[in-house]
Amino acid sequence: MMKVTPLYDRVLVKRVEAKEEVRGGIIIPDSAKEKPLEAVIVAVGPGKRAENGEQIALAVKAGDKVLVGKYAGTEIKVNDEDHIILREDEILAKLEG
Repeated sequence: MMKVTPLYDRVLVKRVEAKEEVRGGIIIPDSAKEKPLEAVIVAVGPGKRAENGEQIALAVKAGDKVLVGKYAGTEIKVNDEDHIILREDEILAKLEG
């Protein structure tokens, strides 16, 4: 089992798959589906360093639900599952509730 630990201000996320609804017997193929914007943070880096050398902690942590852009980050496979590595500033919003 491979473990990925992001560096600096990068985070590892897994997109939350939208529930598939079939209406009128029409099944939409995977190639026509939109990428979901909602994701769950799997791992975070330690943060980036300020010019004075101080570590700047990230505003998100593992387990947080967030919104990410359709084309944000770099897609990778971890243990045969799709994930994305992106910088913290590519996260659009943190979801609560």
